[in-house]
Amino acid sequence: PRRSIGGTAKNANSISQSQMKEDLEQKYRDLEEATQTAEDVEKQLLQVKAIDEKLRNEIASIKSNFEKLKAQDAAYQKELEESHEIQEKLLNKRSMCIQKREDYMRKIQELGSLPPAAELTAFTKKSIPALMKKLADINKQLKKYSHVNKKAFDQFVNFSEQRDQLIKRREEIDEGGAKVKELIESLDRKKDEAINRTFRGVSAHFKDVFKELVPNGAGELIMRTAMDEVADGTDSEGEDDEAKKNKAGGDSNNPDVSLFRAVSVKVRFSRSSENFLMSQLSGGQKALVAMALIFAIQRCDPAPFYLFDELDQALDSTYRAAVASLIKKQATPSSEDMEEGVARESTQFICSTFRPELVAAANRCFGISHQNKVSSLHLLSKNDALHFIANLMSEEEALGEVTSLATSKAVGSRGSGGTSSKKRKVTKSSEEGKDGSDEA
Repeated sequence: PRRSIGGTAKNANSISQSQMKEDLEQKYRDLEEATQTAEDVEKQLLQVKAIDEKLRNEIASIKSNFEKLKAQDAAYQKELEESHEIQEKLLNKRSMCIQKREDYMRKIQELGSLPPAAELTAFTKKSIPALMKKLADINKQLKKYSHVNKKAFDQFVNFSEQRDQLIKRREEIDEGGAKVKELIESLDRKKDEAINRTFRGVSAHFKDVFKELVPNGAGELIMRTAMDEVADGTDSEGEDDEAKKNKAGGDSNNPDVSLFRAVSVKVRFSRSSENFLMSQLSGGQKALVAMALIFAIQRCDPAPFYLFDELDQALDSTYRAAVASLIKKQATPSSEDMEEGVARESTQFICSTFRPELVAAANRCFGISHQNKVSSLHLLSKNDALHFIANLMSEEEALGEVTSLATSKAVGSRGSGGTSSKKRKVTKSSEEGKDGSDEA
């Protein structure tokens, strides 16, 4: 038993020594690491000290430069103040020089105009006392002419310069006036050409349109001029006849527009009848001539659309059919124009009517009804529109018969109350039909 205890103690001592050796080695390793870390820290510390020293030197250099700049700024401020003082002195000196110059200029003007340089050279070699004596003698001589205007020569020179400037200015104005006159003449000439060209175009279209409306008739537009008034003895302006003839004889194609007085219309409605003026025509004929003029203008200068209100009211059936055919032709480009390549845009015509001719030629028909003080628009077929127009015309015919019958009975007897009431009833019925009869 003793021997086993001793062996156990020996083993324990060996284990503790090996453990201590390992701990010692670990401590050496920690010491080496700490030493290495210390050396690294020492190196970093040295680097930081070097950077700190460098920054301190830079700060010192910057402070030194800052002090130098402050000194320079102070010097510049002082120089600026001195410059301001010098500038003020120079301005004062300049004002004094200007004042002296004005004084000397006034004295020179008082002396009068200076003599030429050739005369001045004659006195350059003389001494000042001699010049002063000469000046005194001349002043004594000038006293004899004290009543003479001493500034007359200066005034003459100034006025001569002004005259030259005014003459030059007048020449420029005359030249500008001539150019303006040329421009006005050119514009007047273009205006006359445009007016004459437009009248010729409208006159030619008027002949064609009137021929289409009245195949057996003819119409023309006539420009009345001052020469016509001279021929009629009705010249209101009292111009000389020769002067007007000279104006009119410049260009037969483009006569002077200032001679134009009015446009008259001459028409005839059959081959055998004579020409009539507008004042000699009936109401229906005047309406037909007016429509021919409107369509002629439309062909010369087309508008996008036209609005007619019962334009066929005063026309008979023949002329209404001609007007409807012409409107349809004007509204739609013809096949001839398409074949010839003539670009003519279609024109829209909006017409209100109570007659069947325009309804038959229309592309679209609308009816307007009026009930309870409210107007309404209704799209109608062409057959419905024609049927409505036929009913309206039959009512108008019945109204005409009743009216003529009432008139004859009123002449024969006093008992016309029933007829009057019937007439009022038919009239009311016609008016009700008329409220819904506008066709486009």
